[in-house]
Amino acid sequence: MKTNQKVNEIVDHFLNSGPKKLLIDGQWIPSLSGKTYETINPSTEEVICTVYEGGKDEVDLAVAAAQRAFERENWSTISAHKRELYLHKIADLIEQNFEELALLETLDNGMSLSTSRWLVQGAIDAFRYYAGWPTKIYGKTNPTDGNSFSYTLREPLGVCGAIVPWNGPIQSVAWKIAPAIAFGNTIVVKPSSFTSLTCIRLGELIVESGLPDGVVNIVTGQGSVAGAALVEHPGIAKIAFTGSTPVGKGILKSTADTMKKVTLELGGKSANIIFPDADMEKAIAGALTGFTAGAGQGCVAGSRVFIHESIYEEVSAKIVEIASKVVFGPGTDPTNEMGPITTQGQFEKIQTYFKIGVEEGATLATGGERLSGKGYFLKPTVFTNVKNGMRLAQEEIFGPVVALIPFKDENDVIFQANDTEFGLAAMVWTKDIKRAHKVASAMKAGTVWINTLFELDPIMPFGGYKQSGLGRELGEESVDAYTQIKSVVVRF
Repeated sequence: MKTNQKVNEIVDHFLNSGPKKLLIDGQWIPSLSGKTYETINPSTEEVICTVYEGGKDEVDLAVAAAQRAFERENWSTISAHKRELYLHKIADLIEQNFEELALLETLDNGMSLSTSRWLVQGAIDAFRYYAGWPTKIYGKTNPTDGNSFSYTLREPLGVCGAIVPWNGPIQSVAWKIAPAIAFGNTIVVKPSSFTSLTCIRLGELIVESGLPDGVVNIVTGQGSVAGAALVEHPGIAKIAFTGSTPVGKGILKSTADTMKKVTLELGGKSANIIFPDADMEKAIAGALTGFTAGAGQGCVAGSRVFIHESIYEEVSAKIVEIASKVVFGPGTDPTNEMGPITTQGQFEKIQTYFKIGVEEGATLATGGERLSGKGYFLKPTVFTNVKNGMRLAQEEIFGPVVALIPFKDENDVIFQANDTEFGLAAMVWTKDIKRAHKVASAMKAGTVWINTLFELDPIMPFGGYKQSGLGRELGEESVDAYTQIKSVVVRF
């Protein structure tokens, strides 16, 4: 399905209507300094548009607006049913502007339109799921001595801060805004300076929904300035961050002085395990998708493929063959299977691993080079004869690069798969249901997919073990992430 001319015209109007502004207290305003930054189309290396660059002063304004909104009667005292209606209205508006948002995501991030559509649908699903929660935030009554009444209340935290990554921003920002407002909080969002556009457009739709001014605020700018100001602000009660492990560690340290609640969804080096009895056609296709979807720029990317030694040569050869045939180019062309790397910095970082892999003794079986001409395009890259201790297998490359590693048996692959500082996700391919559950139970990972991959649903908590994060997004776990408990005792 291609985007139609009408959608292209809408997107062109959005992009050509001047620098994109900040959303503070229901109003779209320029940065106080007037500074802007350029957002680049990674397929062409051309400027898409400019965005106003906010900093500490703008964060201060946004937090103050969010605090006022939190205390106003048109938000603090409305019924749970009213909050539910707001969430449904936002979901409706995303649905009505589905193709426009998908195209913006593809232009800004570079991913294929099919991937962008999947992410937009994920955003809709998140708002719909959390629309069901406002009426289900229950307190409890506690046993007493008969001369008193004891109960608990679930209350919102206050002003939340959200820092959104550049890979899949439309879904990531929905995962943060939806639960925050479902539980009665207000929020200040700092999108990535590399991919701000769908967050800004979502902000326009939120304003259109009639949500009270100041409940959702968006401050665009650099992470080192606006993001840091948000993290350190004493008026922020919680930070929800998705991004790299090093930055997540820095955020955790920075929030110590203000004792903020923090959830961190960080990096990964996910194991993708293929047993000899797997449906090999599906497993091999899954191995390819695992490191080429979104050009491998996903925290759950299956960047370590463990293949049983009895089938290693055969399966490796097949993965190399299909990887060498992947059609890549601009995501707006539906015939392309993989788009570009999103940022120039990431593009250059990934290429350093081509040399590292060879120097470590791995075999560069296919790829390992960029496409000539404009755009941050890298060919899908497969390394064979990889040992799990190599940097290729231990460091998050965040690109279309995969390490193929042999294993002897279940115990061996469980040990190797868990021998990493990360623990975000894992994939297991086998027809043996007993083995599937045994291996899934042994994986030190927040999500394990069996005979599938990348299936996400808002009902499922998402997050990582070890250095892949802290806390969970989505699911019932969001109640704890976005509320606090108050105990009340009445003595008669």
